[in-house]
Amino acid sequence: MSPDKSTTDPVELTRRSFEAESRRDIDAAMSNYGSGSVWDMSAMGLGSYRGLAAIRSFFEDWIGAYDEFEMDLRECAHLGNGVVFFAVRQTGRPVGSTGQVELNYAGFTVWVDGVAARVSNYADVDEARAAARAARRSRDQLMCCSVSGSCG
Repeated sequence: MSPDKSTTDPVELTRRSFEAESRRDIDAAMSNYGSGSVWDMSAMGLGSYRGLAAIRSFFEDWIGAYDEFEMDLRECAHLGNGVVFFAVRQTGRPVGSTGQVELNYAGFTVWVDGVAARVSNYADVDEARAAARAARRSRDQLMCCSVSGSCG
């Protein structure tokens, strides 16, 4: 199923991205990214991935490690200027295992013209929320500078 690109609502785009990952539709998930997009897991000790090939490879490796995999978007809020905070619960059964694992994390996506330009993920929800607010403030300042022609 190909994603409906008729919306530019950043919250809806974020929801659709997590839904695609949950159903293991990597093509649909990748349709949200561009050549310069960044998927950042460095705050969780898992590196940062830039560009379509690197992000796809990370998704394939991560999701492929599970026989059962589900993403539950617990919170999703547009903070302004395309910055969306999210909190997620991921559950799954690793390949060859009978046990279940659960990962709770949070982060934010910066949407630019319907493309996830940056996704930053954090193990700590409060750290993620603070980083999301800082990203929004940075984008607010950039928007102000581009409109007024001066910063300062």
